[in-house]
Amino acid sequence: MPELPEVETTRRGIAPLLIGQRLVGLNVHDGRLRWPVDPDLPARLAGRRLTDLRRRAKYLLMDWDGETLLLHLGMSGSLRLLTRPAPLRPHDHLEFEFGAGLRLLFHDPRRFGSVVHVPGDPERHPLLAHLGPEPLSPDFDGAHLHRLAAGRRAPVKSFLMDGRVVVGVGNIYANEALFLAGIHPGRAAGRIALARYQTLATTVKQV
Repeated sequence: MPELPEVETTRRGIAPLLIGQRLVGLNVHDGRLRWPVDPDLPARLAGRRLTDLRRRAKYLLMDWDGETLLLHLGMSGSLRLLTRPAPLRPHDHLEFEFGAGLRLLFHDPRRFGSVVHVPGDPERHPLLAHLGPEPLSPDFDGAHLHRLAAGRRAPVKSFLMDGRVVVGVGNIYANEALFLAGIHPGRAAGRIALARYQTLATTVKQV
């Protein structure tokens, strides 16, 4: 499964070429993803300009003149940007066509990824509304962790991997951050002092 840093790397790689481009067409070759792709999506987005390409947790947010798509790569998904003609590959489920032959392909062999249309504020969508802060944001610090951990008996590793606490900390990143902070992953989250959580927040940002 692509982790948060890989999703951010994908965003940074394609955003400079796509932002400002107008959508010529959207071809849904197979809409059977984690949730079925809205069959009206091509008509909704036709002719709209991509105004921004953002990330929230492991979701990519494509803003189209007031409409938003939430993209999640699932277990095996990827995005491929083509600047010259090339045949489709198996499992290229969606094809975004822009001008001058520019195409963006949503590829997902296992089909656990998703492309969800959001007509309103995406931050209020159920997929995003419950999420915790980004690990590199000012909102994420030791005080935040200590406050949410109060009274919790669950292991601190599970607590740290909970997306409602902080987004994007997967198994490998949690293990490394806890090791660097000198905290046993099985220790109860509610039994860790503020000072230790301040150290942990720092190591999460480092890894």
